[in-house]
Amino acid sequence: MSTAGLPGRLVGSASVGPRVRPVDFGEFVRRHGGSGGLVVQPRMGFSDPAQMRAGLAAVKQAKATTVGTITLDSYTRVGELAAIDTAFREGIALNGYPIVSYDRSVTEGVLEGIRDDTFPVQVRHGSAVPNDIFKALAKAWINATEGGPVSYCLPYGRTPLAQSIRNWASCTQVFARLREIGVQPHLETFGGCMLGQLCPPSELVAISFLEALFFYQHGIRSISLSYAQQTNMEQDLEAVAALRRLCAELLPTQNWHVVIYAYMGVYPATDQGAYRLLGKAAELAVRSGSERIIVKTVAESRRIPTIAENVAALESASRVAAAVSPGAVLGDTQTYAEARALVEAVLSLDSDVGRALELAFKQGYLDIPYCVHPDNNGRARSYLDTDGKLRWAELGGLPLRHLVRAGRSRKVTSTGLLEDLSYVRTKFDREALTIAE
Repeated sequence: MSTAGLPGRLVGSASVGPRVRPVDFGEFVRRHGGSGGLVVQPRMGFSDPAQMRAGLAAVKQAKATTVGTITLDSYTRVGELAAIDTAFREGIALNGYPIVSYDRSVTEGVLEGIRDDTFPVQVRHGSAVPNDIFKALAKAWINATEGGPVSYCLPYGRTPLAQSIRNWASCTQVFARLREIGVQPHLETFGGCMLGQLCPPSELVAISFLEALFFYQHGIRSISLSYAQQTNMEQDLEAVAALRRLCAELLPTQNWHVVIYAYMGVYPATDQGAYRLLGKAAELAVRSGSERIIVKTVAESRRIPTIAENVAALESASRVAAAVSPGAVLGDTQTYAEARALVEAVLSLDSDVGRALELAFKQGYLDIPYCVHPDNNGRARSYLDTDGKLRWAELGGLPLRHLVRAGRSRKVTSTGLLEDLSYVRTKFDREALTIAE
């Protein structure tokens, strides 16, 4: 792996110069996002330190208000560090940055002179066993990352949920100690995604909020809550309004913001379709009052995007956002009622949020449609209605029977499920081809 692009004093050296305390990631986003402004962020990660540094520099220089991302590789996420050593020896590029396997000085070389008060950096990973990752973050004074005990467990493997909750509790507590050296740690919940598709928004909102409470209970005071763009703009606007209302009502800290993920399911294959979908995500962010968006690129359906493709997506989302006005604040909605019912039911199980989450999945109070993890009940089902809204087909044990009359005109079949999963790609690619004609 090349270190040619790193500051010379850090290459191959364990000693470093004076360390600069990073800005509070959450406070930075809240200052620059919301009220019509939008902070844009890529999902960018490269295994080569010089390329990773070049990518961060390009994002910083983009024509937009940006924050940087270091996305970790899949081996680091699951703790297969021996495979990374093999890749190093054989000169094989990984699909992300192996932060645990690099010396602290290498990572500090990636960041030096780029991360500052105008450009914070977040690490994104995807691990249910993140202990080594958090240790590496603390060593390098990287104070922003994301995940959660549920959202980084159920979709990504077979780690028992109880183990993931214990792992995340201990890691969050360690991360919170950064405040002892004057560094404000920030955590972002990934719960607003949960497989990226076909989960009705109320449950996405509930899990995102519950993970935020979990972080707060274990010492984090700077928090962001995610929501992934789904299949219907009006339903998405309801969902983000519900999430923001729950935070205003029940989240003890004031240092919070909402981040929108551009669609996490099957992405359009055409460049025009991809940009149209990203534009709708940027519109959702501004109309809902969200402060930050994580973009996707035209390459999502084909390969890992280049630095230039990441910058193009950032600038495109920023241009769309600048032309959109914030919308009206929504009041009582079906999505809020369902999300609030789920949150209250889970919190009634135990005063410890982690224990409450574990019990909720055991009892079916939380149940992710089509998730095959052993700790998910798998009784709840959803479908796309003719208007593109996600609805409950079967509730299982979800405590929503007083609010939802589940059911649909046709049974959920494998063919219907595949059609629903491809709905967004088909819709936006068709629109793009129609415009091209």
